[in-house]
Amino acid sequence: MRQDGVVISPNCPQEHSLSSRVRVRAAFRVQPDLCVHIQNSSMASLKEICNGLPLNPLPPNRGRDPSVPHAPIRTPNLTAEEERLALRNALRYFPPSHHATLAPEFAQELQQYGHIYMYRFCPSFPLRAYPIDQYPCRTRQAAAIMLMIMNNLDPAVAQFPQELVTYGGNGQVFSNWAQFRLVMHYLSQMTEQQTLVMYSGHPMGLFPSLPSSPRAIITNGMVIPNYSSRDQYEKMFALGVSMYGQMTAGSYCYIGPQGIVHGTMLTVLNAGRRYLGTDDLRGRVFVTSGLGGMSGAQAKAAVIAGCVGVIAEVDEAPLIKRHKQGWLMEVTSSLDQCIKRIREVRSSKTPLSLGYHGNVVDLWERLLLEFERTGELLVDLGSDQTSLHNPFNGGYYPVPLSFNQANQLMSSDPARFRSSVKESLRRQIRAINKLADAGMFFWDYGNAFLLEAKRAGAEVEKGDGGATEFRYPSYVQHIMGDIFSLGFGPFRWVCTSGDPKDLAVTDDLAASVLEKICANVSDHIRQQYNDNIRWIREAGKHQMVVGSQARILYSDQRGRISIALAINQAIADGKVSAPVVISRDHHDVSGTDSPFRETSNVYDGSAFCADMAVQNFVGDAFRGATWVSLHNGGGVGWGEVINGGFGLVLDGSEDAANRASLMLSWDVSNGVARRCWSGNLNAFETIQRTMKENKQLQVTMPFPVQDEQVLDRALQG
Repeated sequence: MRQDGVVISPNCPQEHSLSSRVRVRAAFRVQPDLCVHIQNSSMASLKEICNGLPLNPLPPNRGRDPSVPHAPIRTPNLTAEEERLALRNALRYFPPSHHATLAPEFAQELQQYGHIYMYRFCPSFPLRAYPIDQYPCRTRQAAAIMLMIMNNLDPAVAQFPQELVTYGGNGQVFSNWAQFRLVMHYLSQMTEQQTLVMYSGHPMGLFPSLPSSPRAIITNGMVIPNYSSRDQYEKMFALGVSMYGQMTAGSYCYIGPQGIVHGTMLTVLNAGRRYLGTDDLRGRVFVTSGLGGMSGAQAKAAVIAGCVGVIAEVDEAPLIKRHKQGWLMEVTSSLDQCIKRIREVRSSKTPLSLGYHGNVVDLWERLLLEFERTGELLVDLGSDQTSLHNPFNGGYYPVPLSFNQANQLMSSDPARFRSSVKESLRRQIRAINKLADAGMFFWDYGNAFLLEAKRAGAEVEKGDGGATEFRYPSYVQHIMGDIFSLGFGPFRWVCTSGDPKDLAVTDDLAASVLEKICANVSDHIRQQYNDNIRWIREAGKHQMVVGSQARILYSDQRGRISIALAINQAIADGKVSAPVVISRDHHDVSGTDSPFRETSNVYDGSAFCADMAVQNFVGDAFRGATWVSLHNGGGVGWGEVINGGFGLVLDGSEDAANRASLMLSWDVSNGVARRCWSGNLNAFETIQRTMKENKQLQVTMPFPVQDEQVLDRALQG
């Protein structure tokens, strides 16, 4: 480790830090009897949190744990009467005999942090994805949901675990810890004739249903459209009546940054093909920002794609976290050192992930300065993955403020902070525009970067563009949209045993399935299969598991169903030791209506319509999903998106196989049909092929206008 600029190399010990707060821990060997003790202890702890709210006695109020990162202070600007309502709403989880004790501390949390998290009820034992057999449940379907919830709140996975934020700065699993404990209690009691109903983090309760019904129905942020503004959200969240579940946080399906590694790798590879005309990215430099939740995948994806990834991050904590996890190879806080390393690895064509501890605006401006001084363009590809869906509450940190200064200003003077964010965005765009004019290729990563830059007055307008178009394309418009229209999207699974051997078996099964299918597809589709076969064959070597034993790959309808059925059969045969949960990122073929991301390449005027996501949620529910979710927000932000998701438990049964076949067919074809109707040629061909394979599928096909003069003559009268 160097002191000048602080460079951490991959040869240093596993535990490193940019500060003295993190110390190297001694390794130790776990004895078998200790393993048994740990398992018994964890089972006892799991049983304790399944008993509902601990009231007699109340647990001690330990407050916030200083050893973990915490969410920025919220500024909901409640009136005195609204503060009173927020407090009343929080206390309704508890009998009146405890109100005198809890009311003062809840009021303090509200006034100090802008929300009532109920820290007193945060469990004291480690939250993580314990093996499925350790959960005290009546049905394994409920145990699987509990496992996924616990994984979302694992400190190794969650961005702000004590605030129940999984990723994205404000992607909540629940609104408070009382909700967590009640949900765990309900799941432990649930039978296969009940469904848990979730209203924006609040468990409405268990309701009678059928064994074929979903075990959980989750909605987050379903606000009347005219009231779906950011300011109103801050009030509703503070009142405890609504919640932003992001995409996979509030649906319990997050699998750590691996969840986007593969998609990021595919994006970078296809950006190279489209913008640079090559599959070989050695020596090419990709500059971006963000190492938090989802954005933490960028470092790993860049190296797998073979290029040099330079990722700026203002917050020291996620930078250290990604380096300790092996996702980030080097770190520096010196711009001089950063530029030096870029030149070195460009020359040697060595793949590298380099984390710059500082503001990305400073990095862009320094790259521009180097170009103006020397004529040397040091960056080939550029993007941004800061959480600009949440720009004024910790999603984006402006120059020239330090991280701590920005957090202070955010709560002490929100108006001035907003102004600083907008000026910083304008500076960032000025540098990007000049580098793009020199030959760098930039794209929007669907995080509302260009949308917020436009709102800030930056020069990102596209003169003849539509409502969803800017000077730079979104990655869906230029790269991933046509892949979605082929039916390919982020299919994922979690081995509930927690055993890496099970994950290795499923990796091999998935690769074998794709290789078999790949032999009989068109050249156009074969490239997508080959990219994914390469990925899954190499996945185990890249140490991507954070939290649960999970995997992700991109596949179309045929591949997803075939992989699910192969895994289900392996469970039945005992080759996989416990059930497997299948799911996907909502960022997929049919899960999300998002005019500035997933549906930004829909040009028939329906980009702002949300029928697809709602139909996805409903259709998955009655076709066999174990749980389904519908969210307002996700990725691009509150009020900008509607997305639906699912989880389905494979347990080796014939019933699970039937559910997977039926539900996954719908889950993909729903979106392909919508994209076909909007005019996408890939989707047109895909849905025609799917109808030939399944005679029960009948889709309304569009007739394109072949002579534009017909329109001109008609409109001119």
